[in-house]
Amino acid sequence: MTSLTRADWEQRAKTLKIETRAFVHGEYCSAESGETFECLSPVDGRLLGHVASCDLADAERAVRDARATFNSGVWSRMAPAKRKQIMIRFGDLIAEHAEELALLETLDMGKPISDSLNIDMAAAANSIRWNGEAIDKVYDEVAATEHDQLGLVTREPIGVVAAIVPWNFPLLMSCWKLGPALATGNSIILKPSEKSPLTGIRVAQLAIEAGIPAGVFNVLPGFGHTVGKALALHMDVDTLVFTGSTKIAKQLMVYAGESNMKRVWLEAGGKSPNIVFADAPDLQAAAASAAGAIAFNQGEVCTAGSRLLVERSIKDKFVPMVVEAIKGWKAGNPLDPETNVGALVDTQQMNNVLRYIEAGHKDGATLVAGGKRVMEETGGTYVEPTIFDGVNNAMTIAQEEIFGPVLSVIAFDDAEEAIAIANDTIYGLAAAVWTSNLSKAHQTAKALRAGSVWVNQYDGGDMTAPFGGFKQSGNGRDKSLHAFDKYTELKSTWIKL
Repeated sequence: MTSLTRADWEQRAKTLKIETRAFVHGEYCSAESGETFECLSPVDGRLLGHVASCDLADAERAVRDARATFNSGVWSRMAPAKRKQIMIRFGDLIAEHAEELALLETLDMGKPISDSLNIDMAAAANSIRWNGEAIDKVYDEVAATEHDQLGLVTREPIGVVAAIVPWNFPLLMSCWKLGPALATGNSIILKPSEKSPLTGIRVAQLAIEAGIPAGVFNVLPGFGHTVGKALALHMDVDTLVFTGSTKIAKQLMVYAGESNMKRVWLEAGGKSPNIVFADAPDLQAAAASAAGAIAFNQGEVCTAGSRLLVERSIKDKFVPMVVEAIKGWKAGNPLDPETNVGALVDTQQMNNVLRYIEAGHKDGATLVAGGKRVMEETGGTYVEPTIFDGVNNAMTIAQEEIFGPVLSVIAFDDAEEAIAIANDTIYGLAAAVWTSNLSKAHQTAKALRAGSVWVNQYDGGDMTAPFGGFKQSGNGRDKSLHAFDKYTELKSTWIKL
């Protein structure tokens, strides 16, 4: 927590040193081509800097460096207890620089400074420390063999990892990849989104300060169709991990098949159902949660509760409660600690959200809250939290991931219908169930095709719980010890005694 005011943050923003170069073998460097792209703040449209625009040549250099570093054993063969100490120090440095990193995050992608500081930075530091702390607690196996055989099952680091991360939680999503990849001894190349590259670039220097050897962690800012594609097609990248849209996730699988069959682990889109039964234990709490589930982080959340399924017998009572609750989520200047809804990441995303709102109107849904761009005079990209009632699950706004603060309210008559509607989507990332009936909660949770199901809350869990999706929401899991599966190979060694 901090006592800084909006004026304090604005003053800090004026003097903030912003690094915009790539990071290879422990040093900042320009792109090989010298090309850059503009980094504009969604807060007010200001130019934050010209960021290195990496491409194929940079990918070649970074992968070559990562491979040589991996093969040297300077990190990959370091004792787990020693790696643990360095990882914990890395997490501590993120925490020590939390205010600087939070300011970069807010200026770069528009989220409220209080969220950047108290949620994103705290969780990013915790992710690095948790994975570091865990690595010397993970044991290999001895197989059950005949008396003259010894069977060993060991985990080995997979090698060179390329991580392509999204713009909505830039540093936190990076750390969900960095934590287990580094802890298990790999070299990693981070490709932050061109929409929000600044914290990824900055944190690389903190890794060096913590003691992570040069070449273990490289950062290549740039575009997906240039440097992202180059990494995905590279014959010497062993694993590709990605968080982002389902469309790009599918293309990355194609690239892996066209190259070296690199392992590909994907966390993609979502259209998560938030199911409220008539016997919910606290309708007021459910309404408040439903509002937060779509308005938090401007709705730019893969697990956003974007489909609110309400039992018909309480809908006329419940929807006004959600409309009232959404009034507490109001767009404001992200540098104001009191703001809880910031700017959408850029003009392109804002216009995309506005197009979906128009589609809701055209499809016959009833707008009951929000629906407009606001604060246009600031030069920023703000859209007020929006609720459509009278939605059916076939509508565009109910089927497609909007990635903005747009909620679709859908009525159902019984549990069977609720489950059918909830599962009627290409996605399967998350879901929530509100009921006082224990059996109904368990039965519904089991029937939902989603990687995370929350009961009588929305967005529960911590670093100990795996995170990922069913269906076209991806494969593999972030967080928890299960994340180590993505960054290691299993080896069976059979010895004749």
